[in-house]
Amino acid sequence: METILVVDDDPGFRRLLETILAKEGYQVQTSGSVAEALRQGQARSFNLVISDLKLPDGDGLTVLKWWKENAPETPVVMITAFGTVSSAVEAMKLGAADYIGKPLSSPDELRLLVRRTLDQSRLEQQVEVLREQQQDRFACQSLVAEDPAMARVLQMVQRVAPTNATVLLIGESGVGKELIARCIHDNSQRARQVFVPVNCAALSPTLIESELFGHEKGAFTGAVDRHVGRFERAHGGTLFLDEIGELDANLQAKLLRVLQEKAFERVGGTRQITVDVRVIAATNRDLKRAVAEGKFRQDLYYRISAFPIEIPPLRERPGDIRRLARFFLEKSARSLGKSVPQLTPQAERVLLGYGWPGNVRELQNVMERAAILCDRAVDASDLPFEVEESPRPVTFKDIERKAIEDALRANGGNRTKAAAQLGISLRTLQYRLKEYGITSPRS
Repeated sequence: METILVVDDDPGFRRLLETILAKEGYQVQTSGSVAEALRQGQARSFNLVISDLKLPDGDGLTVLKWWKENAPETPVVMITAFGTVSSAVEAMKLGAADYIGKPLSSPDELRLLVRRTLDQSRLEQQVEVLREQQQDRFACQSLVAEDPAMARVLQMVQRVAPTNATVLLIGESGVGKELIARCIHDNSQRARQVFVPVNCAALSPTLIESELFGHEKGAFTGAVDRHVGRFERAHGGTLFLDEIGELDANLQAKLLRVLQEKAFERVGGTRQITVDVRVIAATNRDLKRAVAEGKFRQDLYYRISAFPIEIPPLRERPGDIRRLARFFLEKSARSLGKSVPQLTPQAERVLLGYGWPGNVRELQNVMERAAILCDRAVDASDLPFEVEESPRPVTFKDIERKAIEDALRANGGNRTKAAAQLGISLRTLQYRLKEYGITSPRS
């Protein structure tokens, strides 16, 4: 049920609007002053606010400005008394959705205005959702990589994406390996074709073989129809093999053959199927050690690791934590239909000092929880952990110093190139070097 707040100091007119809107099925709350309206706005969210321009403790523009700042997705309609239309027009310039005269010419005038305003608001929110979904499809546009450690990963992605090379993404669980894989695909010559992911750890050896290569009808008990596997579905596009280190020896051999010959047979079949597929693999295991221990084929390792990319854990890219936290908090709040709460400095310090064993996925979960629990602000006490192992909170200067040292190291100590990578002037870099006492990049 959509909820509307009516703000007017005239009890009779307030009750009239409430009665008309309640009969239309809306849940209506009322207020007689600016202060009371703002208290209600802090306590809950509304789908629409209808406010008089003249109120005993201020004016409707104060109400309008508060909602534009704290819940911009909520439309505000102004009530204007006879002869004050110019004030309503001014309010619309400040962001009001519409205005309605007082007294009402008829109940239908209010009904139509409210229905039209809410329909427009829903449409705008749907457009915003579609825009976010579109960004999700083109992952690099929403990928946060301000920390030098992650910026280097993106540089490698940009180099390898246009090629047809097989890529191996290495990193802990939750660092965003599939996001990077989609980024590579979206920037490749195969971007208009399909991206097909498969989690090799989520299926048993018998199921994963059928899932990858497909099977013919009657190939095994339960195979009542022909099944087209992921390799065939990915023809012309990209196949993402997540947790490739979980494949057993038999499947490793079959996968090697497909990568070498670009051909395979379905389970239970004899016809050779040829495919044109780019493979991006990912693992959170040490495959070199697995090869040394005889748990992973050396020839397959060499085949899939033609272009390895190591994705750093979140604790090693502190320069991204603030922006990622705000991104996930805003995304979660908007999906809940709530105004976006602010992160307090204390909360930011806790986020920066935490070790993030679950990496970006854990940060996303923490921010989703915060969006549910918090309305105006997210404080340190709202976070589900405490930072006990850190003797002092990580500061912005700590992050900036590390970023400068990383940039100098990446550019062989060349200050001009390091400044360009950091996006600052050489003069600013030299000032920071002096401020932090940095004489050469630490190894």
